[in-house]
Amino acid sequence: MTVSNNTPIKISDKQIATEFLNKYDTFLFDCDGVLWSGTHLLPSVVETIEMLKSLKKTLIFVTNNSTKSRKQYTKKFESFGIKDITEKQIFGSSYATAVYIKNYTDLKPGEDKIWVFGEQGIEDELHDMGFETLGGSDERLMAEWNSDTTPFLPLDPKVKCVVAGLDTKINYHKLCISFQYLTQKEPKTQYIATNIDTTFPSKGMLLPGCGSMIDLLTVSSGREEPPNCGKPSQKMLDTVFKAYPELQRSKCCMVGDRLNTDIRFGLEGNLGGTLLVLTGVETEDRLLQNSDHGLGLPKYYANKLGDLYEFTH
Repeated sequence: MTVSNNTPIKISDKQIATEFLNKYDTFLFDCDGVLWSGTHLLPSVVETIEMLKSLKKTLIFVTNNSTKSRKQYTKKFESFGIKDITEKQIFGSSYATAVYIKNYTDLKPGEDKIWVFGEQGIEDELHDMGFETLGGSDERLMAEWNSDTTPFLPLDPKVKCVVAGLDTKINYHKLCISFQYLTQKEPKTQYIATNIDTTFPSKGMLLPGCGSMIDLLTVSSGREEPPNCGKPSQKMLDTVFKAYPELQRSKCCMVGDRLNTDIRFGLEGNLGGTLLVLTGVETEDRLLQNSDHGLGLPKYYANKLGDLYEFTH
């Protein structure tokens, strides 16, 4: 991993903002904590995105939120007034997971099934790749756990993989069936995580994230930690560069609100720049006073993404 030893530069005036914008042709954005927080759009985000479009920058959105598919994300962008964002520009952890399963496992679409511990976004992306799924958003999982009445026992022998992501409706029924698939010996199921964020920001609060739920499954089942398809895993970045082969890493900048996922993602991917915004998980004190935390430092930081617009207009 490449670690920056230089103190990050704060984007605090027009000159620094302009120099920053001129350095990069492509910006990869995290979403939650950068563009919005839950259902709340962060200040001057629409204006910043429109400004970058006018400067002919390539905009790509890389999110670890597995609950929504790319199609659902285009609707979320529209609901916030962020216009003309296409599915091709969006790389969610659900999509990266589906790509990984199709390209790097021996699972066969149309033949092998996948048990989903998570929400509809995972199901949609796997379906687009031709895989049949069980579990996930199936309403029957909302019933109280009872081993005698659950429709998910006995286990389906065609299920060859468990994909685990964020589930905001987590309950014991879902945990029990997921556990059964993870601990069966024949056939031993593959185990894959969409991402490992332990928390995520929402409306000024931190809430339990996907990684917390995956730890529960991993510890209880005795399985090794599953491969992770979201940031900071380079599996997601590989998917981006395969879709955009013309990109130059030195001209790309990763923008995020977390050191251990977003900034690490950019550093390990050898991108030319990294920008940390302070509207999500990290604080300025943590960034500047804990420079020896081993996570790597961003090249730049700002109070918010909207500063790029506000300082230059």
